[in-house]
Amino acid sequence: MDDLTGTLARLISINSINPEWSGPGEAEIGAFVREFLEKAGLEVWEDEVLPGRSNIMARLPGRDSSRSVLLEAHLDTVSVTDMTIPPFDPVIKDGRLYGRGSCDTKAGLAAMMIALTSLRAEGATPPCDVYFAAVIDEENAFRGVLRLIDWLHERGIHPEAAIVAEPTELRAVSCNKGVLRWQIETRGLAAHSSKPHLGINAIVTMARVIDHLERHHAALRSRTHPHVGEATCTISLIEGGAQVNFVPERCLITLDRRMLPGETGMTVLSEYEAVLADFRDGEVMIHPPRLSDEAMETSPDSPLMRSAGAILAEMGLDPAPAGVPFGCDVTKLHRAGIPGIIFGPGSIDQAHAAVEWVDLDQVEMALAFHRRFLLSYGS
Repeated sequence: MDDLTGTLARLISINSINPEWSGPGEAEIGAFVREFLEKAGLEVWEDEVLPGRSNIMARLPGRDSSRSVLLEAHLDTVSVTDMTIPPFDPVIKDGRLYGRGSCDTKAGLAAMMIALTSLRAEGATPPCDVYFAAVIDEENAFRGVLRLIDWLHERGIHPEAAIVAEPTELRAVSCNKGVLRWQIETRGLAAHSSKPHLGINAIVTMARVIDHLERHHAALRSRTHPHVGEATCTISLIEGGAQVNFVPERCLITLDRRMLPGETGMTVLSEYEAVLADFRDGEVMIHPPRLSDEAMETSPDSPLMRSAGAILAEMGLDPAPAGVPFGCDVTKLHRAGIPGIIFGPGSIDQAHAAVEWVDLDQVEMALAFHRRFLLSYGS
């Protein structure tokens, strides 16, 4: 195997399941990435974000050290539950490399790592400094990228552009949906089920709530964005009742609302308050969000998008800006004043799948893209 494929295979072989799903976390894979970059002669930092879980950063000096760009990828993966192939045994078949994380997002991580180390080995000097970050916890609470933002700020590093590795089928993704997750609760009155008239059934009330919500969710389909499609909301969890012979006094649903560029968590929650305004005080409660991550949109006319589009066109790939419905680290960077795009090999359809794989030709193309970008951006 060549360096790129061999590096990707090694990354896949390391179990880096996020501890949220009872995995070992990113310690082993972080140690591998750090050693790999240090052996190439790059300046490398390790920053512990959580006990035993560190971000790994590196720098390739450019001609103008007052300016910089950032390449970012995450180290963690989701669980291997329900996988039907060996998750940590990287196998190549028909030009594809299989295993957990092969697509999301170790292929993008490997392409970025080899881009940096190959330029370093050649003695190439990019127009501006290049920072690389391999971060923890993208698959759960985004604590790695949030700490990265603080780390950059503490050192006075202000990247003017970022590329975040996720499977985009080699499209330059300029916008993605945001996500809001919260709970709605109905309260009733407990009673013995043999005398239900003495109680107030919170589950029945919730059924009425859900009917109101689903009518609102159907209307959301009229809100669209040219790149990311419709605004959506899913009622994804429900719980209620304590015992079969009780009238339930409590019912709770969890919602997942995907926001379009321009929408905010505050305005979305205000809409839900209006939808449920007909219910009595105390009968329905809207809980504060568990997660609020607003959408990102980088202008097609930005230097980052113009540069990425020109390189893709030169490579015979689609240069048009694209959008994706999923979230990732890029939104946090965007809010911190670092405009970004999402880019990488593979399709989101293979991410988190029972059979996860990535096309090795796309991984090679991603490497070529990163090398061209780093050698041309800001020149």
